[in-house]
Amino acid sequence: MGYVNHSALAAFLRSRRDRIRPADVGLPTGPRRRVPGLRREEVAQLAGLSADYYTELEGSRGAQPSAQVLAALARALRLTGDERDHLFHLADRPLPPAAHGPTAHVQPGLLGLLDQLTATPAQVITDLHEVLVQNPLAVALVGRPPAQRGPRASLAYRWFTDPASRTLYPPEDHAHHSRVLVADLQAVAAKRGGDPEVTAMVTALRRLSPEFAALWDTHDVALRRTDHKRIAHPALGVIELDCHSLFSEDGRQRLLWFDAPPDTEAAEQLRLLSVIGTQDMTPTRPPAGG
Repeated sequence: MGYVNHSALAAFLRSRRDRIRPADVGLPTGPRRRVPGLRREEVAQLAGLSADYYTELEGSRGAQPSAQVLAALARALRLTGDERDHLFHLADRPLPPAAHGPTAHVQPGLLGLLDQLTATPAQVITDLHEVLVQNPLAVALVGRPPAQRGPRASLAYRWFTDPASRTLYPPEDHAHHSRVLVADLQAVAAKRGGDPEVTAMVTALRRLSPEFAALWDTHDVALRRTDHKRIAHPALGVIELDCHSLFSEDGRQRLLWFDAPPDTEAAEQLRLLSVIGTQDMTPTRPPAGG
């Protein structure tokens, strides 16, 4: 285990927690709040941790936090890039890649906008379709991302290698999503200019999926900015939604949100989704999509 500066880590976490107001992260203020910022249990909830574990961290106790835990805390506490790096340094963890994978640091601007989107499903993904963070409605709509690293963290990779990833959409829509994903990946590969991560993914997909290889050889190129999607929800049936993307300045992350025109069946289904929440209505749920 690396050397963890437990006391400095605890003090830093407390200082960052104290500066955040509940409204900053979409939480109600309430009349009986005794602390200036967030409560410990609120930080734990936002980071997906147990309250006891987070309390141990602030109490200068516990084992060395993993990179995934640190990344989750950085998001929950809305740390800047420099603050995120400092958090990893205090925990003696190597800095993760800036834009990719489960420990990626979500662009603060996108995260701030995500906090404001409480009435519609929304999530931040990478340009390789890895889910970084979701709001509760997105979890209820498309499910949580699989706990995987490497290429399998990408929906674009799983779409062509794991048939279960397609159960989120009606079968008659699969060909459309295949074309859109490949054209988007062509555009990302060009923008990244020979990036080894993209090259390795494309090479693997060409070997593993004849469908992918045939679509790649069409050389269709188009970043996915908007799309119309039909999502097969286990309790609400097929929901027809418009999907929009807002790109970060460097293009490597995207805020993705779903909406429906008012007074439509889909709008009513979204309202019901907020009531159902993340109740597991079937034995299995498809992995998160985007």
